[in-house]
Amino acid sequence: MGYYVIGFQDADISKLALIGGKGANLGELSGIEEIEVPDGFCITTEAYKIITENNLEFNDLLSQLSHAKADDRGIINEISTKIRAVIQTGPVPKAVAEEVACYLSKFDENTAFAVRSSATAEDLPTASFAGQQDTYLNVIGKTAILKHISKCWASLFTNRAVTYRIQNGFDHRTVRLAVVVQQMVFPQASGILFTADPVNGNRKILSVDAGFGLGEAMVSGLVNADNYKVRDGNVIGKKIPAKQLAVYALKDGGTEEQGIEPELQHDQVLTDKQISQLNIIGRIIEKHFNNPQDIEWCMANDTFYIVQSRPITKLYPVPDINDGKNHVFISVGHQQMMTDAMRPLGLSLWQLTAARPMYKAGGRLFVDVTDSLASATGRATLLKAMGQHDPLIKDALTTIIARGDFVKVLPEEQQDTVKSKQVTATWAQPPQLANDPAIAAELIRNSQSSLATLKQTIQARSGTDLFDFILEDLQEMRKELFAPQSIAAIMAGMNAALWINENMQEWLGEKNAADILSQSVTNNITSEMGLELLDVADVIRPYPEVINYLQQAKGDFLDELTKLNGGQESLAAINSYLDKYGMRCAGEIDITKARWMEKPVTLVPMILNNIKNFEPGAGKQKFEMGLQAALRKEQELMERLKQLPDGDQKAEETRQKIGLIRNFAGYREYPKYSIVSRLWVYKHALLKQAELLVQAGIIPQEEDIYYLSFEEFREVISVGKLDYELIHQRKIEHQLHEKLSPPRVITSDGEIISGKYNRENLPGGATVGLAVSAGVIEGRARVILNMENADLEEGDILITTFTDPSWTPLFVSIKGLVTEVGGLMTHGAVIAREYGLPAVVGVENATKLIKDGQRIRVNGTDGFVEIL
Repeated sequence: MGYYVIGFQDADISKLALIGGKGANLGELSGIEEIEVPDGFCITTEAYKIITENNLEFNDLLSQLSHAKADDRGIINEISTKIRAVIQTGPVPKAVAEEVACYLSKFDENTAFAVRSSATAEDLPTASFAGQQDTYLNVIGKTAILKHISKCWASLFTNRAVTYRIQNGFDHRTVRLAVVVQQMVFPQASGILFTADPVNGNRKILSVDAGFGLGEAMVSGLVNADNYKVRDGNVIGKKIPAKQLAVYALKDGGTEEQGIEPELQHDQVLTDKQISQLNIIGRIIEKHFNNPQDIEWCMANDTFYIVQSRPITKLYPVPDINDGKNHVFISVGHQQMMTDAMRPLGLSLWQLTAARPMYKAGGRLFVDVTDSLASATGRATLLKAMGQHDPLIKDALTTIIARGDFVKVLPEEQQDTVKSKQVTATWAQPPQLANDPAIAAELIRNSQSSLATLKQTIQARSGTDLFDFILEDLQEMRKELFAPQSIAAIMAGMNAALWINENMQEWLGEKNAADILSQSVTNNITSEMGLELLDVADVIRPYPEVINYLQQAKGDFLDELTKLNGGQESLAAINSYLDKYGMRCAGEIDITKARWMEKPVTLVPMILNNIKNFEPGAGKQKFEMGLQAALRKEQELMERLKQLPDGDQKAEETRQKIGLIRNFAGYREYPKYSIVSRLWVYKHALLKQAELLVQAGIIPQEEDIYYLSFEEFREVISVGKLDYELIHQRKIEHQLHEKLSPPRVITSDGEIISGKYNRENLPGGATVGLAVSAGVIEGRARVILNMENADLEEGDILITTFTDPSWTPLFVSIKGLVTEVGGLMTHGAVIAREYGLPAVVGVENATKLIKDGQRIRVNGTDGFVEIL
């Protein structure tokens, strides 16, 4: 082994910094006894350092490139072109050339090689960088090989490679390039082998792409490849397209395209026996690397050679049970309206609040619904609930049920009736409540009293005693949340609304009548939060100096507010609002997210929007308008119903149901407010413990504890020490998780099941979703992914991924709502109905399909969106 060149036999993952991801993986592959790997060597990153470290022109250009953003295409192209020229025109250092020549002497002088780039941030579990640097095939002779080594070094600065690094947060200076020189195989066939289905993520299905000749024809898109699917060693699917071209190596170097004879164009590239051989090879390699692999292979003289293997980085992780049984998981985030990745402390605390076990995967939480699907009663109840929460989840579960083989209904005597009852009884058959508004008011008072006791009691707790106290309090909170009367109050309003909608459509032909009847109900803490921020705007509106100050506000702006005319009054209004709602924030189920109390500047754009868009007293006016609309709708329904056969009876039944909506629909929002209020109390206490760890030098900053689970945090407090490498690794994992899109439904095989809407008779070009708040509105689309960047005008339609309760203050400024996530009874839908906003949720990829500023029509009655 030399300093600048390392043979495959001496290479492994421990030398990643020297030989890059591709070189390290080839070294690992070469060490697997059952795998054939063409021989070769790696030019190390030490060689790359020689040509770059002391190159003034190169480093000056690199400094210029460090300021470029991903969309600065012209700048990236200009600087990258100059950098490549600097690298390619310089000679390969003598010491490097000598070591390369030494290794080449082991081969015949006419041996052909592939010369491939191998970056230190390439082919890693967290970033593949596949295709970002260059590959050169059929290179013969030392001079040609040295020339192509320089080309590989230069390819670190192709436009696509530079842009990819910027997008993924990699510093250009920290990524270095090694070069792989590997003996060429002249194959009859070649292709890609995925040890998990790259389309749906199923880890049990192996997928093979195969074409004649070299793999370059497939990579470059010249030909369609055969595709074979293998499960449990059996070929379960084949696609054999016409293959008109293949790429082959030339005798004297280089490659050429050749036409395939017509009678062979539809031939299967690999026999079933050969496909089975690849399946065995793939599983051996996957086991060695301990994760699903993307493997490049070629076949010559009926022997398979592996020329590369890398992790499949885009697969969504599977919730970890590993008991060998089939499981079906549904996303918690899609039901809680927060699909962002969570840090470990947030994940573990939310798990502790749950009524049933939750499993982590990709920084999100999932619930195992297999037991429910194994019971006939459980299936029916689960599908009914998901139909209200998220019809796309319901459709995905229906797809799994229809297969009949993944989760079977057990014989009645084997069904776990206890588990089924736990899932279904409380929610499906809550106790009956009197139609009395005092019931919800009493539940709220009890919750407020419990919270006040918590705030008082927790002050005396510290150390591990604090953690034990929080665990005890979480049990009390769960008793409160899942108390039969609380659930009955929630279900009373929900079931009454469903009854109204079903019967008014049957009796009167009117869709979604309950939407108007749900406007301006009592005890809705979330809708009150939006209206009360209008009251804050009323306090600030008379003071231009405060408004000008807020337009420039950054960071901790409250300290300077009192120096302004009207500042004292404005500060008092903001603080009063924060006292009541400061524990909220976007993604509030994650305790590690910055609360409004911690980052009050988040509220400033919403306050300014309210000042700009509304007159004084708008909060009370909006509530009164909604109330009057509901009363008018009630009167209208009564009059129409009385004209029907048995009209008096139907009218009386309907009046009772409307009373349940008015008395209990608002309470639906309070339990979430209660949970988030308690989480804020816990967070405040836990950060005091984090501060002690900072003072002791155990962690450099308080926020580091966000990357520990609740149990791990307690252990650090107990023993007074921490291996900080764990925090570092968790931060890297979280960055990876943030880039993943969580599925609604995933199986233990890793298969993502996508649901769909079964809708007909839609206008041409309409995008379908779920109708959750009736009405049709046209307006300007405002695509907003971060509520802090919201600049709304009255009449705008909000387009976003999801809206949890913290988004409610924006709802007062809009005329319609479209989200990618949501269901009939999720928070955004409930508040849209109360505010009278037409809304369509569950519109997949809405933030990409609809462009900011486009004029659109939202049909919240029939559930679709049109771009006008």
